[in-house]
Order: sequence, then C-alpha cells, then structure tokens
Amino acid sequence: MGPRAYTRRGGIEQASPVPVTDLGEVRIRFLAPEEGALLAGAIRVAYGETYDAPWCYDAAEVGRRIAGGRFVACVAEAADGTLLCHAGLSRHSRRDLVGHAGQAITVPAARGHHLFTEVKRALARWGGSHGMAGMYSEATAAHPYSERANVELGAHETGFLLGWIPESVSNNAASAVLAGRQSAALFYLKMNPGHTRPVYVPPRHRDAVHQIIRVCGLRGRLAEPPSRLRLSSHSHVHTAVQADHNLAVLTAAEPGADLLPAVGAIRRRLFDRGIAALYLDLPLDNPATAQVAGHLEDLGVSFSGIFPNTRADGDVLRMQSLNGITVTTDDVAVASDHGKELLAYVLNDLVDSAA
Repeated sequence: MGPRAYTRRGGIEQASPVPVTDLGEVRIRFLAPEEGALLAGAIRVAYGETYDAPWCYDAAEVGRRIAGGRFVACVAEAADGTLLCHAGLSRHSRRDLVGHAGQAITVPAARGHHLFTEVKRALARWGGSHGMAGMYSEATAAHPYSERANVELGAHETGFLLGWIPESVSNNAASAVLAGRQSAALFYLKMNPGHTRPVYVPPRHRDAVHQIIRVCGLRGRLAEPPSRLRLSSHSHVHTAVQADHNLAVLTAAEPGADLLPAVGAIRRRLFDRGIAALYLDLPLDNPATAQVAGHLEDLGVSFSGIFPNTRADGDVLRMQSLNGITVTTDDVAVASDHGKELLAYVLNDLVDSAA
C-alpha cells in the first residue's frame, strides 16, 4: 500500500493510495476574486457536475464570496502554475469567528505529498492572523487517514455523525468494499481563544461535553439553568432535508415544553418517508436545552457531539437518530485517544437510546 493523499468525495475528505512523484517546487498561495474559475475548473475535473455545493461551479459567485470575505481559497501550485491542491474556508460574513473548511481537492498527480495538510495549515494561519477563533471540518470515519491529517494540524474531535455518508459515496481507500452508510468525524481546530460563554447541557451528557470543551480548549463554561426557567409552550423547529444524502437536520432554535412530542412527530413522518438518518441540533447557549432535552433518548435519539449551526447562531448539542442503520465500533475508524473515548460514548449512547 502506497502513501496516502487527501481528496474529497461528496463533501467528505477521503484518501487514495498513489505512487510518489517529484513535484518540483510547490507554491502555496491564496486566490484573488478574479481567479474563481480555478476552483470551478478543479471541481469539474474532480467531480464532473456532481459536487453538492453548486456555487463552486460559478466562477463569478466564487469571486464574489472571496471579495466579500465569505470564502478564503488557498491553493498549492506547481512551478508552471498548475493547480495541485485546493482547500477553502467558508464564513457567512467576514465577522464570523468560526469558519468551515471544505472544498478540498488534490489532483491525482500530486497525491502522496501531504499538500492538503500544508494548504489547510496555511488557511489556519490566515484565520489566526485575522482574529478567527477556529474552524470546523468533517472527515470520513471509514478510515483514519483524513482524521490523522487533522490531528497532525492540532485539531480535535468534537463528535461523530453516524450514518452521515450515503452508500453511493465511494471509499477507494478502504481495504475492502464497505456496504451501507458510513460515518463522519467532526474536527475543531482552535486558532485563537474564543469568547467565554455559558453552556447548558442535559445532566446525562455533561461529562462528555465537558471533555470536548477541555480537549479542544474552548472557553465554554458548564452552567445550570435557572431553577424557575419559563419555557416557551411551543418549540421553534426548522427541518432541512438533504435529499442527496437521504438525511434531515432539525434545528430547535427555541426548545420549548413540547420538544419531545414535536420531534417525535417529525421523526415518525421523516422515517415513514424513508429518511435514513435524522440529526437534531439544540442551542448550547439556551438554558432550555438542559431543561427539556434530557429525555430525548425515549424517542431513540442519542448523543452525537458539539457542532456549529448558523441557524442557532452558535454551537449546538447535536443528537442523532438512525432509521434501520446498524453501526458498530469496527465501522468507524479514529485517529486519537480522545477520538476513541468520544466514539465509545457516542456508540454506547446509541445503544442505550435504542433499548
């Protein structure tokens, strides 16, 4: 088995065995707004017309995002200007303190040289120098190679999305053909201290969340909800179905007294439609999360981790529920001791919620 190179398929980092070649001098730089066609061209070479972020195909839109500070594109180029690797950092506005790393592409001729790691390191340095607190990214958990690249950069696992990747997304780095849906690990790379804030977590998951906060160096502080907290009578829940992944993400921007029956009704409706996996996001800065989310396991909803969610305007406690999908320890690779402990907790809670 040869060295590994990091690429993406369906928005998830992957790795492929490739031969070593001499790339010569490699330059790492950032794209200007007028260079949006470079990303669009690379996306088409790598994915044809199948990439699940349509804006990447529009050179003008890529340029607008770069000019507006919503997208930072970093590339590795050969001496003749040939694009070898790309990774981007997305934000909803230039004021965002946390971004999402994605659109990672390594061309076949450049695989095996860890260019993805170097390009992502350059993005982290840029973000740190511009006052950003950190960035999130996903890595397929079908193998440890993408995860090791994140660990090498100093990133840490904050959760596992069980069953996130549909079977239609191929994994050419696995030693055997894997059937069924695969999982993804979410990583956070800290660049600067974030702001201090209270974190409201159901008692059942306080220790797990505290461990994530400690390892990632977050400035969240576990807090108790007020003893006489007044809940909204109705939960404000937004449902987003990702048809290409056959999953749904529910965001409870305002968890209310009816959270359990509301989520239960949505879950039944979606599962009856054949949705394979459902993820529920609860705002960690809202005391209602600790008050009403403690019995979600009664619905077959279990712990996933801490995730960013712009609809909730910050980090959320993510829960998950799988529709007829079986996940075991052997199905999910990890690359760190912290990841092993977190995965064990996620899988144990999955079993407990299904009991």
